[in-house]
Amino acid sequence: MSETMNRTLSVTVSGKILSSRAWSGRAWSGRASSVALAVATVLTTALTIWLVLGLYGQHDRAQRRQDILAAARQSALNFTSLDYRHYDRDSANVLQGATGDFKKQFAAQTEQLTKLVAANESVSEGQILDAGIVRSDEHSARVLVVADSRVTNTAAPKGEARTYRLQLDLVHRNGRWLTSDVEFVG
Repeated sequence: MSETMNRTLSVTVSGKILSSRAWSGRAWSGRASSVALAVATVLTTALTIWLVLGLYGQHDRAQRRQDILAAARQSALNFTSLDYRHYDRDSANVLQGATGDFKKQFAAQTEQLTKLVAANESVSEGQILDAGIVRSDEHSARVLVVADSRVTNTAAPKGEARTYRLQLDLVHRNGRWLTSDVEFVG
């Protein structure tokens, strides 16, 4: 071997003289550190993205749940709060939050109900006590609602309390949750 190949390179690091063999070990160590840092950065970024997507999904589900409950509560309140003095407005509120067969049936009965409510001078003041989702997905939901109502009419001028347990089926249409069916339960 030639003399130039056997020579070692000397580098001074922190006052110590390192040979080329020691220097190549430090270079390898530096490369390994760079690779480890790059891998750690990629893993941290991937974990952050995964956590953010999970939180977004969780927030989306929580918001959908709140929207469903709010729509069901409002629909049940509209359904249990009717006043003969402005029944047109009250029935329009029910229809505004309705869709499908429920909307068709309620609309078909509105004229008859208007006469009945006016003849009996009926006033019903609803109050929602509780609501819970039985099942839901992105497009539909079933909600149970418990409501109280104070009803006055010609037969009960001092009023009487009524409790309703309603099962509401809702569908998501045009960015809104609408009631597609109402049943009185238990």
